[in-house]
Amino acid sequence: MADTPDIALLTPYARSLGISLDRWDGEAPVLRVDFSEAVLGRPGALHGGAISGLLETAGYGVLRAALARSGREAGFVPINITVQFMRAGNEKRSFARARIVKLGRRTANLSVEAWQDDPLKPIASAVMNVMIRDAD
Repeated sequence: MADTPDIALLTPYARSLGISLDRWDGEAPVLRVDFSEAVLGRPGALHGGAISGLLETAGYGVLRAALARSGREAGFVPINITVQFMRAGNEKRSFARARIVKLGRRTANLSVEAWQDDPLKPIASAVMNVMIRDAD
């Protein structure tokens, strides 16, 4: 998606963790974060908050991209975000990609997964319910 600015996907919080756009998978951005001290949890493991931040950022990224394609600019307010941790994140690059389950005028439902080596072996997943507020 060459017409969507990469930086528009990322909040200052996401950038502080080192989250960046890895590539586009169809119309969904795939985000990544390299292992660093900024995302260190217990020794040798990715912090759960960093994983959650990666998931949330990927969710907002796919939603922002979908709205931009329809010419809509909006802000988001989380209604509910549920994260499920499935395995430890190791000292390596992690990725996340989201999918829009339902997009309405005022709310969206998203499904997000994070992985390291294999997208079929996620380290965590999230379900997000988001309120959409059109820009004034």
